[in-house]
Amino acid sequence: MGSNRRLGRIIAIQTLYEYDMRRQAKDSLAKIDAIMMKNLVPYNADVRDRPFIRELVEGVEQNIDKINEILTPLAPERPIKDLSAVDRAILQLATYELLWRKDKVPASVAINEAVDLAKTFGGDNSGKFINGVLGAVWREYIEEKDDKQDAEADGDQSDSAGADGGSGSISQGA
Repeated sequence: MGSNRRLGRIIAIQTLYEYDMRRQAKDSLAKIDAIMMKNLVPYNADVRDRPFIRELVEGVEQNIDKINEILTPLAPERPIKDLSAVDRAILQLATYELLWRKDKVPASVAINEAVDLAKTFGGDNSGKFINGVLGAVWREYIEEKDDKQDAEADGDQSDSAGADGGSGSISQGA
């Protein structure tokens, strides 16, 4: 399953890359769904999870402005518009997975996959750059929220412990 997910991410990145390049070239005929379907053709026998690929491509496209807004301050010395199209597509896809699919994919998997794809398809320093930016996304948007949720949960447990006479036990209700 993992290798098929890797192939799905590769196809999604190819699609996002081509769509981005065609939009920059002012190609009014560029349709992301048609590009994705074309990119699937060579892998018809190997792709088992087309909904996964569609979710990635559509998710990035639907949230592209928010994704770019998130990424922009995290690498101010390398503006998103100035990145190579491959690095940009990988960052956008991984950011989407980190923030919009966090209930389906662990952060470590999303980051590791992005770094591996950057090493394969990007430039000499792409892997390190992608790792650094996605680490910042994780710290800024996931780690802090997890810490806050843990603190809130601890506060909730303290409140419930006080309500039951201080026993500190948590009921095992449904």
